[in-house]
Amino acid sequence: MADRSTAAVDVADSSGGEPLAAKADKATTDEAKAQQKASNTTETARPVETDKGASADTSPPELHSGHKLARRYRLEECVTRLDGFSSWRAVDEKLRRAVGVHVLPADHPRARPVLAAARSAALLGDPRFVQVLDAVEDNDLVYVVHEWISDATELTTVLATGALEPHDAYQLVSQVSQAMASAHREGLCHLRLTPSSVLRTESGQYRIRGLAVMAALRGITTPQPQRTDTEAIGALLYAALTQRWPYESDAHGLAGLPKGVGLIAPDQVRAGVHRGLSELAMRALVNDGATASRQELPCTTPEELAAAVAEMPRIRPPEPSFTATPAYQRTTYQQGAYAQPPARGGNGAVRLAPAPPPPPPPLQSRAGRALKWAVSSLLIAAIGLGSWQLADILIKEESKPGDSGHNQSEKDDDRPRKPAHKPLELADATEFSPLDAPLAAERVSAAIDQQPGTAWVTKRYEGYANFGNLKNRSDGSGIVVDLGSAKNVAGVQVDFYAPGQKVEVLAADPAATSPAALADFPQELTKLKTAESKLDATLDKPVRTRYVLIHITELPSDGSADGYRGGISEIKITG
Repeated sequence: MADRSTAAVDVADSSGGEPLAAKADKATTDEAKAQQKASNTTETARPVETDKGASADTSPPELHSGHKLARRYRLEECVTRLDGFSSWRAVDEKLRRAVGVHVLPADHPRARPVLAAARSAALLGDPRFVQVLDAVEDNDLVYVVHEWISDATELTTVLATGALEPHDAYQLVSQVSQAMASAHREGLCHLRLTPSSVLRTESGQYRIRGLAVMAALRGITTPQPQRTDTEAIGALLYAALTQRWPYESDAHGLAGLPKGVGLIAPDQVRAGVHRGLSELAMRALVNDGATASRQELPCTTPEELAAAVAEMPRIRPPEPSFTATPAYQRTTYQQGAYAQPPARGGNGAVRLAPAPPPPPPPLQSRAGRALKWAVSSLLIAAIGLGSWQLADILIKEESKPGDSGHNQSEKDDDRPRKPAHKPLELADATEFSPLDAPLAAERVSAAIDQQPGTAWVTKRYEGYANFGNLKNRSDGSGIVVDLGSAKNVAGVQVDFYAPGQKVEVLAADPAATSPAALADFPQELTKLKTAESKLDATLDKPVRTRYVLIHITELPSDGSADGYRGGISEIKITG
């Protein structure tokens, strides 16, 4: 059941009632193409949110379990089939992993928007979103391949069992608002953020699926994408606190609010709701402000909502509860009634049969007493002999010349101990790349911000792992860390965006001022090798330097047929 919930895209959910920002209406195929062209031309001049239906003569592709796409993706189970497109749980036979696949006919009116949305979402590379792995037009089909998270559960299923605890609700709104703020900064929006679009993993992390793709599948657009996504996050928080949908109509397996009462605060719907989270939900929803007691300004963008969450006092997780151990119960064997059938007296009372008499003590005969005396004598003789040998050994050890054990321990205490390594402060970081062709220079700070959820990610290269085998990328790329001044470096820890990158760590001369070329880093801290998702190196002897280069020469596969992409999530240097 969990596997099904992690792959199905919310394209078949028609229980949402009234949309979050504007109602989706039907439109013709020509209107859909015109609106898509307008949305690609300018981000701010989008038409009113509409839901374009598929043309009547578009038929879904004839697919079945066992069918292979691109001789690689084997379809296993159809999860959704609607309006000419279908969603499948599949297996990537090349990488031997489960994936999800959306399939549309190439002549479907939404095929082009879906393909463009999937390729745009794939460039984001934010681990808080379910990643798009491939987007291909092959013959008469268009298909989008995405991650399949087997250990995650839809928020719809989580809320079916009850409202969330304050700490869980706080984590939900914090993680989702930060993720959507990051997406909007890259020009991407969701527009269909519902409880079935949010997954919670076993570790308590929340992942968002269907970024840009879900809206393209349903033909949804809106002139205010940030306001729409912010209101959707407020609705998710409202549902998490009250187990009610914040509108009059029932939706997503949740009951709506009573008709005629309007939008009321969560702490007025359900007792025990956290006051701060209740006001935060009202600020995110359309109500011209929060509650009458605070009158805080409404949050109109995910970034404003994330900032409001950060200003709140942090909500601690509940203390674990321990159940008392039940009292010890004696067994029937210990009570002396083992294997004894109950006997009933004349009045019907149950009587236990009398216990058999105990056996006589062993070794009570004359031969037994003699045996006991013989064994006791042997034990006494063995103890005496062992004591004499032990005393003789101790006397010999004391008579040996040399230092005693006490003096030896004093010598061990006088031996100098290695000092513990401490993290060094990272003053700045720059991208190691030609000045005229940067990769993602504006994202370099994400590798030293001590936030594992952010990362510096390279562009996607095709055909060759060594940055596309381009001439201006012959020296690879990476990040140069500035320690502020020359310091002794004793260790380096690097968390990578993806495993499989070929990397080495180099250091500049202590007197270097602004090293930019590979020759400016002559000191080798680690050998060039293919790294896993994490690199942790401790140097035998500290190296004095101010600039440390995390040098990447080859990138890992991004999951597609011939694409390569890498990056760095976090850098720590100790000294």
